[in-house]
Amino acid sequence: MSTKYLHVHKLRRVYVWEKPVRIYHWLNVVVLLALIITGFYIGNPLAQLSTKEASDRYTMGWFRYVHFVAAYIFFFNFLFRIYWGFVGNKYANWRQFVPFSKKFYKEMWYVIRMDILMLKGREHMSIGHNAMAGFTYFLTFLAFLVQCLTGFGLYAAMSTWWFPKLFAWVPSLFGGDIITRQIHHWAMWFFILFAIVHVYLVFYHDYVEGRGEMSSMGGGWKFIEEEVFERNHHQTPNPTKDTK
Repeated sequence: MSTKYLHVHKLRRVYVWEKPVRIYHWLNVVVLLALIITGFYIGNPLAQLSTKEASDRYTMGWFRYVHFVAAYIFFFNFLFRIYWGFVGNKYANWRQFVPFSKKFYKEMWYVIRMDILMLKGREHMSIGHNAMAGFTYFLTFLAFLVQCLTGFGLYAAMSTWWFPKLFAWVPSLFGGDIITRQIHHWAMWFFILFAIVHVYLVFYHDYVEGRGEMSSMGGGWKFIEEEVFERNHHQTPNPTKDTK
């Protein structure tokens, strides 16, 4: 009679996402939802039939107010994330996002083969972001920059505060308000498509890997295979702090 052995992975609890990263993430979720909803309304407002004066209803005014407040939060949250990319742990470091080495590109291609092309092979395991996810977030940061520049550029002409007026040069750079507004609109669709793909991949990896992918952005902890952790241990700063 043949004997079958069940291989059980030994898991290590690793603190991956620090609290500032988690706050940044969920704050972005809230403000992006507010920006998208109000942005759609501002771009194509609903026709409202009423006997009241427009100033009494102030519907567009409230949508614009929420949009502008969310834009300020979005901008300063983005600046904070750049700062944390230099002072945070390894998994938040800017090197996780910028493809500056051959190893980075090689890992990107491997993840594309496994996750997108669904080719057979050994599943890629990483503790924080894999290279493809990191590069995607790098593109997202560039989209953040474009959205902030075009948004404040459009706002500069009507604002009385000095800060938005710093961006008054942006519309002329892109060829006028109409094109600037169009770029601002396209960037919004980038975030919508990114959010759909992002949520799908989080659920997909949580199902395939079973490492607490979804809950990690709530508490910060992941469950990592012991062999994977040891393979990446030399790249992890403060290992006694990151594990428990």
